[in-house]
Amino acid sequence: MSDQNLKLLDPQSALTAGQPLMPLGRHLVNDGVITGAQLVQALHAQKRLGAPLGEILIAEGWADAQDVQDALARQYGITKADFTALAPYQDLVARMPVEFWLKHRVIPWMRIGHTVLIATARPDQFETIRTALADIFPDTLMVLAQETAITDAITAEFSQPLVRAAAARVTQDMSCRTWNAPTRSYWSIACLIYLAFTIALPSLSLTVISIFAIISVFAFASLKLLSFVGHLSAHPPLSAPIDPLEITPIRLPKVSIMVPLFHEKEIAAALIRRLSRLTYPKALIDVMLVLEEQDDITRQTLDQTILPPWIRVIEVPAHGNLKTKPRALNFALDFCRGDIIGIWDAEDAPSPDQIDQVVARFAQADDDVVCLQGILDYYNPNANWLARCFTIEYASWWRIILPGIARLGLVIPLGGTTLFFKRKELEELGGWDAHNVTEDADLGVRLARAGYRTELINTVTFEEANCRTWPWIKQRSRWIKGFLVTYLVHMRRPLLLLEQLGAWRFWGFQVFFLGTVCQFLLAPVLWSFWLLSLGMTHPVQTHLPNPALYAIAGIFVLLEILNICIGLVAVARPDRRFLMPWVPTMIAYFPLGVLAAFKALYELSLHPFYWDKTEHGHSVEDNTPPP
Repeated sequence: MSDQNLKLLDPQSALTAGQPLMPLGRHLVNDGVITGAQLVQALHAQKRLGAPLGEILIAEGWADAQDVQDALARQYGITKADFTALAPYQDLVARMPVEFWLKHRVIPWMRIGHTVLIATARPDQFETIRTALADIFPDTLMVLAQETAITDAITAEFSQPLVRAAAARVTQDMSCRTWNAPTRSYWSIACLIYLAFTIALPSLSLTVISIFAIISVFAFASLKLLSFVGHLSAHPPLSAPIDPLEITPIRLPKVSIMVPLFHEKEIAAALIRRLSRLTYPKALIDVMLVLEEQDDITRQTLDQTILPPWIRVIEVPAHGNLKTKPRALNFALDFCRGDIIGIWDAEDAPSPDQIDQVVARFAQADDDVVCLQGILDYYNPNANWLARCFTIEYASWWRIILPGIARLGLVIPLGGTTLFFKRKELEELGGWDAHNVTEDADLGVRLARAGYRTELINTVTFEEANCRTWPWIKQRSRWIKGFLVTYLVHMRRPLLLLEQLGAWRFWGFQVFFLGTVCQFLLAPVLWSFWLLSLGMTHPVQTHLPNPALYAIAGIFVLLEILNICIGLVAVARPDRRFLMPWVPTMIAYFPLGVLAAFKALYELSLHPFYWDKTEHGHSVEDNTPPP
């Protein structure tokens, strides 16, 4: 390529020659791509949104990416890079760390003489890039490429470093990845010691574990009772939805939403249909469907699906045996374009104004509020009895217990979806622990330890209730295992945890995580006390007086009444009242959790990082959320 042709690649050549750049919109109108009326409407939107004109036109469906790129090439008088014909020079790419290329969304393409051609999707920002690269590449010119092509090229060049970093973003002291075989063996030894103690002194052993079970269940019930009282006394129980028009930042932020997918063959079309209902400006929505590189099932499904321009696919390169949702989220985080990062699951149906609500709340909230957690509900409660009970449980948790925990100022264990973060603070915390199978609950604890706050926001996402017994047990066992791992990780240095959380939240942490696990693991021990109501003897009678045993049995009855009351209040809303007759049957629902707990305990010893995938799209209920 001659020096004369190189000059044609430089946008400054036109300006130096006294030829001002014709606006992008005028190029598109002249080409017949858009009408004058569409241009006027897009320019008005640009003043409000602050998004590039081309992205607005693409999001509205008035132009496609190729049309905009052709117009940009003519506007700046530059050529387009063809990565399929010639990949970026590896020696040039290696001159700067991957963080630089990702931050600026550029990549060096080739060298011609002393001049390095830098591919960019934003010619208007190239002078900043030119200045930043001056010490490495003194002579640069820009060429045009679509951002997806640039990020794909960056991924190809740095795939292994990026995926290794995704598996270890969280510092070792806050991660469970150091949980190796010798560490796990300590718990096996402890179990064997207690087994020997039980064989030698069965009555005393049962008494000790019974007292511990009673204390843990009573403490967890106290937390539920405080939450229930707080719910009944609050007016309204949850803050009313925010009117985004009343609290709107001067400039609306771009919001990136990550949707992890794995072996999804039924859900893709429904997911896109639901996301299309979102009312936030599409030019400021960046939805990323995150899938594993070797996930041919999901890839084939997406290949048969037409994606809107504001939805894109990110593939996580294969590396080792670790394939978890948090690792995929960590990898995709580097490719997000937004200042707010959100998480949805594949089966989610968020409220259409959910992002509007999130943006408005972040604009209003204090600076230390870095996470907003939405409410989760189910859209298929009529599928069967299991789905009804799951819906009642979720209503109790998300409508009463979790808001109560928030009002008490305790650590909020996050859910895995309908989460929204300020990007800067999320990256500061290291994202998610790639090895923790309840990465959401763990992140909630780390947020609190860092001095940040999570708020609940009154916006609802509907999910598919797991309505098959064995998949339900597998899903619940993953949750329980993750809670155990999270508890053990953060209790490595209990005094430090106490210092960071304070006494009140430290107590809440103990009660929540131990109480959640113990109510399932020790349930058979507690069930044995019902022998007294049948007039039978109990082994602990040799160590506890009868009045104490009868008092314990009475407490169990009161706890069941408390659970029923919470369930009835939780489903008292007009669209859920039909579930009220099913609330008493929850006493037959929770024993399934016992099977899940022992499965979790087994996996904790042998396969602590194994992710038991929950399959979706099997409900017989129509996947349409209630109005």
